[in-house]
Amino acid sequence: MGRPAAYHKDMETGTVTNTREAPPSRRALQALLALPDDAIDLAQASLLIARDEYPDLQVRRYLDLLDDMAAELRGRMRGGEGPMSRIAHLNRFLFNDLGFRGNHEDYNDPRNSFLNDVLDRRVGIPISLSTVYIEIGRRIGCPIGGVPFPGHFLVRYLGPEAPAEILIDPFNRGLILTPEECRRRLLEMFGERVEFTPHLLRRARNREIIERMLNNLKGIFERDRDFHRALRIQETILCLHPAAPAHIRDRGLLYYRVACLGEAARDLDAYLQAAPRAPDADAIRDHLRKLRVLAPAMN
Repeated sequence: MGRPAAYHKDMETGTVTNTREAPPSRRALQALLALPDDAIDLAQASLLIARDEYPDLQVRRYLDLLDDMAAELRGRMRGGEGPMSRIAHLNRFLFNDLGFRGNHEDYNDPRNSFLNDVLDRRVGIPISLSTVYIEIGRRIGCPIGGVPFPGHFLVRYLGPEAPAEILIDPFNRGLILTPEECRRRLLEMFGERVEFTPHLLRRARNREIIERMLNNLKGIFERDRDFHRALRIQETILCLHPAAPAHIRDRGLLYYRVACLGEAARDLDAYLQAAPRAPDADAIRDHLRKLRVLAPAMN
């Protein structure tokens, strides 16, 4: 049986919101996400996500570690280097000197997605290593942005002085890629199911990066049938999209998985109120009917 939750119904929209007090890490993340996108500190947001998993995590300690890494790298540079020289310095420092690497052996280990673990263990997946790359690059004056490439997150150099589009793969030791090589990768991963367009190589907004991190973690926990942790991640996803019907539905289905039947029924009812003609509406109505039979016996 789940813990009781408080709900508020918006009389104008009909949306039902779970108002149970969020943990401090989630409230801090909500405040950070209220800023304009360019003002969101990606490293801080990533560490606040991790603090939901590790309540005693000291966010400042890891931000200082990134500062120290960047200061050491700056001390090795002459100043005035061009884009390719700065990228070479970044690659040598991160992958040769510090030993960061992609975790090919245990890709789905959730520690690959928590930035504190990535900084401690120096292994990660494309998006977490890209976050390290972006944050160290920012600190040394090398403008790097994320690229939400399907199936394999990348980064790109953003400076106007670059001679051509520079795409970088931090998971593979900072390998430089051309758009044509990205097109071939996409074909290998997805065949003809995903069409290659220049839009796939655009810069990702900070909120997109955070959402992709969260979706990765949620997917890992769901595959492991660790539904309590998946639910915690889903609650954090709702920091980004607090009124999105699909995310409220997904939370309701996870509530069902952890036997919080009253909470599940409320979320699924809220979904149907917001999206009564959704393709899965009939399936959710059937699910809700079953929940209403079960809930009185469970609560």
